[in-house]
Amino acid sequence: VYNAAPAWGVTVGDALGVPDPVLTQHLHQHQGQTFSFLGIRVSSPLSLVVNGRRPPGSALAPPRLALSNPSVAPG
Repeated sequence: VYNAAPAWGVTVGDALGVPDPVLTQHLHQHQGQTFSFLGIRVSSPLSLVVNGRRPPGSALAPPRLALSNPSVAPG
C-alpha cells in the first residue's frame, strides 16, 4: 500500500474495502519477457476500510522533503 507507514499493513484474511478505486493495466517488457498485471490505486491508505474500520491516522506515512541541487558539487 503506497504512502502507508512502515508499521501499518493488512494481513492475509483481512476484509478490505476499496472506495473509489482506479484500476490500471500495467504492461512492462524486460529482457525479452512481457509482464502484465492490474494495479488498484486509492488516494490514501486512510480511505481504505479494513475489517469494517478506517485505519488510524498513524497508518499514513509522514511526508518527506528531498532536496537536490545538481549545480553544486557534493561536499
